[in-house]
Amino acid sequence: MSSADYVVDILLILVILRQLRPSEVSLRSALLPVAIMVWAGFHYLHGVPVGGNDVPLMVVLTLCGIALGVLSAVTTRAWETAGRVLARVGAAAIAFWVIGMGFRFAFAVYASSASGGQALGRFSAHHAITGAQAWTTALVFMAFGEVLARVALMQARGIRLQANAALAPGPEAV
Repeated sequence: MSSADYVVDILLILVILRQLRPSEVSLRSALLPVAIMVWAGFHYLHGVPVGGNDVPLMVVLTLCGIALGVLSAVTTRAWETAGRVLARVGAAAIAFWVIGMGFRFAFAVYASSASGGQALGRFSAHHAITGAQAWTTALVFMAFGEVLARVALMQARGIRLQANAALAPGPEAV
């Protein structure tokens, strides 16, 4: 793993920790995770292998990422106050996010080791996965699924909370 790999993985893990304190849900709050994801896409995706069982591997890991992103978002507390939507993560939201991001980090460290690389090579050959690029693509798609699912769901919740606040009756004029 390169130092850039460590930085990206750590940044994606730290993204969730920004919401330990209440923070605003806005388009601006979505910029950092999406920017990291776009950078990772340009850095890691060099074609999408489609041989053997590469596509099923990518689908399964993408669905896992989406599930973890949804679980992280729905376990995040969000509320409207004074025209702003705020969110705060709890233990469950952090756990779901870190499970996905941490899994990819641990997988990359394991795959980079001599014994891990050999075991992964045997597993790939046995399951008709064409090589390292298939794993890289599947893991990047997993991150994309997790980031996009969480960001989209949090943005949708923010829009819904603002709309509900706008429709709520205000104090009666005397």
